[in-house]
Amino acid sequence: MTVRRRRIAVVFGGRSAEHEISVVSAESVLQALDPERYEVLTIGIDKEGGWHRLPALPGRTGGALPAVATESGTAVALSREPGDPALVNERGDREEIDVVFPILHGPFGEDGTIQGMLELAGVPYVGAGVLASALGMDKAMQKVVFERAGLPVVPWVMVPEHDWETGRGELEAKIAALGLPVFVKPATLGSSVGITKVKRPEDLPAAMEVALAYARKALVEYGVEGAREIECAVLGNDELVASVPGEIIPAGEWYDYRAKYLDDGTRLEVPADIPAEVAAEVRRMSVEAFRAIDAAGMARVDFFYREGGEPALIVNEINTIPGFTTVSMYPKMWEASGVSYPELVDRLVELAIERHERERKRDRAIERPRSTPATTNDRPDATGGRPGR
Repeated sequence: MTVRRRRIAVVFGGRSAEHEISVVSAESVLQALDPERYEVLTIGIDKEGGWHRLPALPGRTGGALPAVATESGTAVALSREPGDPALVNERGDREEIDVVFPILHGPFGEDGTIQGMLELAGVPYVGAGVLASALGMDKAMQKVVFERAGLPVVPWVMVPEHDWETGRGELEAKIAALGLPVFVKPATLGSSVGITKVKRPEDLPAAMEVALAYARKALVEYGVEGAREIECAVLGNDELVASVPGEIIPAGEWYDYRAKYLDDGTRLEVPADIPAEVAAEVRRMSVEAFRAIDAAGMARVDFFYREGGEPALIVNEINTIPGFTTVSMYPKMWEASGVSYPELVDRLVELAIERHERERKRDRAIERPRSTPATTNDRPDATGGRPGR
């Protein structure tokens, strides 16, 4: 008997500044999907937000990272019919979808927006839901949640753009109280885009201008000097498993965009060379961070580790759609934990369908007509008759 292959839409690109990184991640996912098990739909979102059914991934031009062109492929959109998980092109042709694998980094993809759209369309998708995606994208709000959960974070100040423009003096005083150096970053972006390390007070305005060019609020964090950067991968919905931790050893002064994607000097040590008890604590805290934002499927949790510090481990941030190239930390940590890249992709697809099925059962329970509880006057008496009659 022939088993029907699952039709999986790998969605990548998007409107954020992390567009190109998303395309690179999607390349690895597409290569890992077993063609005997999956029928793959390659869906690129251009920088204007248009969806394209592509025959193949975009190629690199002149050494630049690949991007989805506005004129590429065939324009498609999700079906507007309720409960109809399908893509529809401009001619009205339909392609049904079993599950979506969003490899979208940054706003309009990792922040709960596409997750909400897929929820409305009734399509299973890999990764966290709307709330966890939004919290995972907003570095300031996740710190509020982590602190409430009892997880240590670095001293920080959130700077809304309007407040910076109208009440700079008060904010500068709060930032000065953090001490120097500080990192100024867009509160809702990743891949180290728009981040500046500030060592002198006079450099703060320029750094803030850069960060606020990418987001409506900035996050200013105290720069923990001499800390090692440790990461850990989490996998699961309800029953969670954490990988062996890994360590980022940047080529430069800190792990910026260039060190992540352009320079060859940055090293990824997996597993991290840390004491066993520290590794166990990293795994425990990673699961706690995952639960704190109500994540699902996957996430990568980043830490600062200070040998002899108090506390020794500090949660930096959580990433609900981590980099997914074969050399990215998330799959590398799972590979070191005994889970190959193709196995990891398969597991994430199964987790997506598992979560969707549970939600469907809950939806059916809500939609099912319920019997109205009997009132006192409607209850039969001991003889089987009705009281008062």
